[in-house]
Amino acid sequence: MSSSSAAPTAKPPMRDALVAAAFRLFLERGYEQTTVDDIVALAGVGRRSFFRYFPSKEDVVFPDHERCLADMTAFLATSDEEAEPVGRVCDAARTVLRVYAENPAFSVQRYRLTRKVPGLRAYELSVVWRYERALASYLRGRFAGRPDGALRADVVASAVVAAHNNALRSWLRSDGKGDAAAGVDHALGYVRAAFGRSAHARSAPARSAPARFGPGHREPAPSGAPHAPQEDVVVVVARRNAPLWQVVREVETALGRA
Repeated sequence: MSSSSAAPTAKPPMRDALVAAAFRLFLERGYEQTTVDDIVALAGVGRRSFFRYFPSKEDVVFPDHERCLADMTAFLATSDEEAEPVGRVCDAARTVLRVYAENPAFSVQRYRLTRKVPGLRAYELSVVWRYERALASYLRGRFAGRPDGALRADVVASAVVAAHNNALRSWLRSDGKGDAAAGVDHALGYVRAAFGRSAHARSAPARSAPARFGPGHREPAPSGAPHAPQEDVVVVVARRNAPLWQVVREVETALGRA
């Protein structure tokens, strides 16, 4: 078959064409100097077509955030009651990472642009806040009825977003090189260790008495039990309402890991 009979290359969907045109102009002219009229002229469409897809010029910079938020919310909505809540919101945050990793070049380009334009940084913060609220809403439902349930939900949601964004931005600063998922997993591991079910079990609080921690404490063997080699352990006694961060910090201090 001759090359002249080959099928023509399909045009990108209009939404993608608008995004491509916008970023081309942002790079050539600068964000502030580019207007919606400039974008639609380059894309070869009318203003009505632009506003059918994007409410504002800022939205064309973040074309995938609505999809990210919808995917994350749907992911949380399908959670069953047996799912460990902290682990579940960590997994939900990974749905956002996957969208960034789908197109590293575009993600890096956008990151550089938002660093230069204060208005875009403010817009991005508002988007991040919506993610955080979605995570907190899910956790409030799971922690309902527990002491400080709403507070715990908000703290965990903030920690998940902070850990995810720390790793994501590190990857973006490296121009999208390396394993973004591994970096995010490492960061979210701190959140699960501090707030997850296993951390809660390790700090199982007593009902009274102030917290006391001591390395080298040895539990006496029950009467009549065979003597086994003794090992150094850490015994934790804490008030039921002791803040989890304080318990974790004291355990780390006792273990010499602070």
